[in-house]
Amino acid sequence: MTTDYHPPVKRSVEIAGHKTSISLEPLFWDMLRTAAAEEGVPVNALVARIDVERIAADTPPGLAGAVRLWLASRAFTAR
Repeated sequence: MTTDYHPPVKRSVEIAGHKTSISLEPLFWDMLRTAAAEEGVPVNALVARIDVERIAADTPPGLAGAVRLWLASRAFTAR
């Protein structure tokens, strides 16, 4: 078994001036940090952008799910 199979880790992020926490597996935290660095923005700013997109959806998922979906979509389109 690889280290990719790890329980979620809860971390605080700030969105629109308020703090919230997100539980993501370490692999997703790594992917999120990489995506933020590649886009030249802080992780909080990227999560805030994902949150805006999430809220605009017809049936918005939870924030952690939206982050995972955004990262998966990004990885999929990069292929």
